[in-house]
Amino acid sequence: MKPVFARSVKGGLINALLLCGAALILFPLVWMLSVSFMAPGEASSFPPPFLPAHPTFANYRELFDHHDIGLYLLNSMLLATAATLISLTFNVAAGYAFAKLRFSGRDRIFKLILGVLVIPGQVTMLPLFLMLKSVGLVNTYVGVLVPSMVSIFGIFLVRQYALGVPDVLLDAARIDGAGEFRIFRSIVLPLLAPILVTLAIFSFLASWNDFMWPLIVLAGNEHYTLPVALASFAREHGHDNEMMMAGSVLTVVPVLLIFIGLQRYYMRGMLIGSVKG
Repeated sequence: MKPVFARSVKGGLINALLLCGAALILFPLVWMLSVSFMAPGEASSFPPPFLPAHPTFANYRELFDHHDIGLYLLNSMLLATAATLISLTFNVAAGYAFAKLRFSGRDRIFKLILGVLVIPGQVTMLPLFLMLKSVGLVNTYVGVLVPSMVSIFGIFLVRQYALGVPDVLLDAARIDGAGEFRIFRSIVLPLLAPILVTLAIFSFLASWNDFMWPLIVLAGNEHYTLPVALASFAREHGHDNEMMMAGSVLTVVPVLLIFIGLQRYYMRGMLIGSVKG
């Protein structure tokens, strides 16, 4: 009887701790959403209210009507989508090659690539910027997309998952006369579907939330992404907490909806990848 009671108490404590942790994580998001519907200056009162006295969409209308937030939202969406597609193309091909194709120096090259992970990304920003400037890609979306073309983490993630694809299956396809591209397209890609969704989520979030690189490369306001535009707004409207929170909501909601919609595939890819890795 006592062990059953002890397990019940332990389970209740764990659930209570998890509930408290979830509340702490969600509280800033809920308060951000609440403030975005408050009237100007309402959130600056003391003590600050948790819920708006008279909910209004005025902050969102102000952003769309007078601050071109729709353009910046579209810029971020287009760049994040393009970065995701490009990243999937290169990372999946490279990860599969390192996992299943036999070529000279394969393992040594892969270890060298993994070694680059210890180099902070900020170190490479200045040389990359100078290279892009020399070829005229500064203040262009192509320049923004260059760092997202290949990800060492993405190559590693795909490689570890692709190692679980049976070699017998690929050899049988080669014996039947299928070329490498046909094998990759018809056999490998369907088997890699869970990890492709996982990598797509990582790539989209990384591009959507990226602030430093677009800030360095893009000079014209019409090219700004949403994080850069919000930082620009903060310099002029930092005192307008309600409008800044509305802009933050517009930044968070799209990626939150994408993550929730693809959460099942994301968790499957992470769990299977961890077992195979």
